Amino acid sequence: MKQYDRVLFVAESGTCRAPMAVGILKEQILKHPVEVEARGMVVLFPEPLNQKAEAVMISNGITMEDYMSKQLTEEDFTENTLVLVMEQNQREKVLEKYENANPENVHVLTELVGDELEILDPYGGTLQSYGLCYETMRKTIKKLAALLNEAETE
Repeated sequence: MKQYDRVLFVAESGTCRAPMAVGILKEQILKHPVEVEARGMVVLFPEPLNQKAEAVMISNGITMEDYMSKQLTEEDFTENTLVLVMEQNQREKVLEKYENANPENVHVLTELVGDELEILDPYGGTLQSYGLCYETMRKTIKKLAALLNEAETE
């Protein structure tokens, strides 16, 4: 994998899995500085973090005060931006909708790190389901951090 300057996590609304992933990756130790952000595929207006996602993150020592969801845009796709979606159908939508999206830089998070299952959306579920989502995501993001640290500089 090449070295990226920016990692964008993308999910449906940008209020749960994507910001959760951002919070977790920011806690990892990376060998080179990487800008980490979250985007939503459908953001009609900026929204704060999902309350259950926020509760789970806080209980794990991660706070993201003043977080507001942002819509994914053409400008988000650059040569040095790694775009990570949560599900295969999201990857297909991104590649279809955005002409700047390069298939080499857009990946399903779990596929990129070699995990078999996608990270399921806990939306509408119990606090426990958000906790499970967080735990799964944390394991996956630790693998991602290792990949980013192994990345070759061009």
